Amino acid sequence: MADKGNEPVKPEKQQEHNSSLFDRFLNGIERAGNKLPDPAMLFFLLMVFVWILSAVLAPIDFGETHPLTGNELSVNNLLTGEGMANFLANMVETFVLFAPLGIVLVAMLGVGVAEHSGWISAGLKKLLSFTPKSFLTPMLILIAIVSHTAADAGYVLVIPLGGVIFYAAGRHPLAGIAAAFAGVSGGFSANFIPSAIDPLIMSFTLEAARILDPEIVLNPLNNIYFTGASSIVIVLVGWFITDKIVEPRLSDVKVDGDEDEIPEMETVTKRESRAFWLGFGAMLLGIIGLLLWALPEGSALRDPEWNNPEVSSLFSFHAPLMQAIVPLIFILLLIPGVVYGYASGKYKSSKDMINNMSKSMESMGYYIVMAFFCALFIDAFAKSNIGLLIALKGANFLQSLALPGQVTIVGIVFLSAFVNILVGSASAKWALIAPIFVPMLMQLGISPDLTQAAYRVGDSVSNIITPLLPYFPLVVVFCQRYVKKTGIGTVISMMLPYSIIFLIVWTAFLLLYWWIGIPLSFESNYVYPAP
Repeated sequence: MADKGNEPVKPEKQQEHNSSLFDRFLNGIERAGNKLPDPAMLFFLLMVFVWILSAVLAPIDFGETHPLTGNELSVNNLLTGEGMANFLANMVETFVLFAPLGIVLVAMLGVGVAEHSGWISAGLKKLLSFTPKSFLTPMLILIAIVSHTAADAGYVLVIPLGGVIFYAAGRHPLAGIAAAFAGVSGGFSANFIPSAIDPLIMSFTLEAARILDPEIVLNPLNNIYFTGASSIVIVLVGWFITDKIVEPRLSDVKVDGDEDEIPEMETVTKRESRAFWLGFGAMLLGIIGLLLWALPEGSALRDPEWNNPEVSSLFSFHAPLMQAIVPLIFILLLIPGVVYGYASGKYKSSKDMINNMSKSMESMGYYIVMAFFCALFIDAFAKSNIGLLIALKGANFLQSLALPGQVTIVGIVFLSAFVNILVGSASAKWALIAPIFVPMLMQLGISPDLTQAAYRVGDSVSNIITPLLPYFPLVVVFCQRYVKKTGIGTVISMMLPYSIIFLIVWTAFLLLYWWIGIPLSFESNYVYPAP
């Protein structure tokens, strides 16, 4: 009888045996995640689960009140006749008004022209001609971070470009998508350029602080120094994770996507180079025209009701400029794409441009199907109040522990990261838990500015591992362009190192930043009351 101890080990088992414990953990996450149903079907099953759970929890009195309205917070039963009738009556509206759907489709029309005409490809080839391969990762993450200024544009523009850039450089395209996703979403609160989210988040912090101090005033950019410094941390840490952890794990993953879906990166001819610069110049003229329109005090792009002299009314959340970011991206990518198409000879008539738009929409078919079920699930989850109840219970538990200030700040970071997996909207989540966290820490002598900074760290790091992120299905679609078998498990296992390491390093950086005493922003404080 053969000696079982000398039996040869299968190659895949040998590889698993030789890999690190962390690699085996990530491989297990990937296998388990990819055994889940198709993402569209998963969202449908989760919706049904929320229905059933809402019926089970609805009769229970949890003893919670909504911190904004003061009304009793209970779970709404969605499995009633009235609930099902509302579900059917509002199904179309829920899908059509699903915010990421319009953003993605409108932006992708412009992206489609810029990409399929060849303008983006020509620009990337020029970029690769002078950028060392080893510096592509930090450059990509930095661009992803800057994209926060343009609302959610990074999801539909920077993330797919990450795959294109890495693939053209001979690196694994999924690593490029992961790095871009980490910068756009995992480092969501790391930016040195003000954006609409800054005054929006601050407005909820201010309202919560006035529960305890009705006269308090906060700077709308009360975390801008910290978020700017954080962008350096995210770039450096994301660079290390991509090159040392994520990309080595992808070395054995074969790129098997359809050739039509993978952008070609051939040598730039003289005519194409001239066409690129003409397109680039046309885009610059468009940006200059936009600035000339926006800068005057009476511009229609400003928020007419904005009266804070410290922040331009152009960056108010309700400013028409901020509301028009996605259409502007569409126009500013359409213009160079069209100019390049005609100048390079790719376009003979307007029909070629329309064909490029149609081709871009064809690749979005699977995303639209997933978005339909995702929209219905997120709507059901919100209407049931289950996510809000979990957030409140967690906040009240943290408050009951009465921990020291530094430990409480860490607790807020971790709790925010956990709740973020269940409740996606940064502003909606903060509107709910700020009235608990902010006054609580003010009584401990911690300023609202510091409490908000802790929340923003936690709110960012878990974006990239939750399928409840509205753009998560889109990232899966981008990955499937290169690796057909990509599933939810693949993306989660790929992004988990970023999420874990960002959580630990960014939290430690906040504590160090606080300990050194570097200002969070101009006119911001660490202590309450302010000295």
